[in-house]
Amino acid sequence: MASVASLTSSPIPKLSSPSPISIHRRIRASLVAQPPAAAPRDLVTSILSKVKGTDRGILLSKDGHNEVAAVAQQLHNYCVDEPVKCPLIFGEWDVEYCSRPTSPGGGYRSAIGRLVFKTNEMIQIVEAPDIVRNKVSFSVFGFLDGEVSLKGKLKVLDDKWIQVVFEPPELKIGSLGFQYGWDSEVKLEITYIDEKLRLGKGSKGSLFVFVRKT
Repeated sequence: MASVASLTSSPIPKLSSPSPISIHRRIRASLVAQPPAAAPRDLVTSILSKVKGTDRGILLSKDGHNEVAAVAQQLHNYCVDEPVKCPLIFGEWDVEYCSRPTSPGGGYRSAIGRLVFKTNEMIQIVEAPDIVRNKVSFSVFGFLDGEVSLKGKLKVLDDKWIQVVFEPPELKIGSLGFQYGWDSEVKLEITYIDEKLRLGKGSKGSLFVFVRKT
């Protein structure tokens, strides 16, 4: 058996530390092998490019709608925890897309309605603390301007869901204006929001893409 003296007198091996160049090469190799995940800004650009020029979703194929839904689901992963409390919800928004194109605008956006009413603009205005105004502006047969508008009161249901109870719609065509119909309500989950983009999903599954105007 080796003596205590022989063990203590044996040289202790030295561990060599990697050089800075070696460390740099390993980090670089790791970055090449595992590229970073897509940033939210890239996803925002992607979804906007997919809905642009589609007449708010009407011109999209089934595959096109599926692509929009896929990007929206990815953006949902970046949504803030309590989007209904985010001050970014307030402002003026363009309704850029809906997976069910007749959901915003109702009969004015149906196949027959679009033959008579050419949509010029679809806007949603959310005013603090709890007012929502929807407006669809159009031209009748391309020469007579008009709009239909809704005013509603917003109610927070939980951290992500809101409910809006609307008064009967108001229709204006040229110098004529009148209110018709009855009250209505919608429920919407805010699935993503930033300074430029807001995504929502209705209680029946419709996906909405809103782009900020102001």
